[in-house]
Amino acid sequence: MERKQENRTTLVRKEDVQRKWYILDASGKTLGHFCAEVAKILRGKHKVAFTPHIDTGDGVIVVNADKIQVTGAKEAQKIYRYYTGYIGGMREIPFKIMRGKNSPYIIWNGVKGMMPKSRLGKQQLRKLRIFKNEEHPFVAQNPVKVEI
Repeated sequence: MERKQENRTTLVRKEDVQRKWYILDASGKTLGHFCAEVAKILRGKHKVAFTPHIDTGDGVIVVNADKIQVTGAKEAQKIYRYYTGYIGGMREIPFKIMRGKNSPYIIWNGVKGMMPKSRLGKQQLRKLRIFKNEEHPFVAQNPVKVEI
């Protein structure tokens, strides 16, 4: 009695990965939902042949980062913290000030928190480019504009 061969899961090799670049417009989008979609594209989970231990993700260009929205009272209550390394060096920057000062950091920080905490996650995060307004220098990559 012969056994029928079932379909097997295909594991992609890093040499076989076809990379594309996508442009995502952040204007009017909610911060958390938008960052989750960006992280999904960076990891490659939007592809049929997603392989967890191989970088199958694509590059993402985010434009209009200063027009990102948050819900509820986060506009007044959300705080970004970092430590300088010195005694008493804890710094806190409210969301409103961070939006005016360094709006790409808001999206970068959100996406970074949703990526794997490993060497592969850091490698995938390097394919993220964020810009405050509509202009970007990545015309040569032939990016595809995607609506989320």
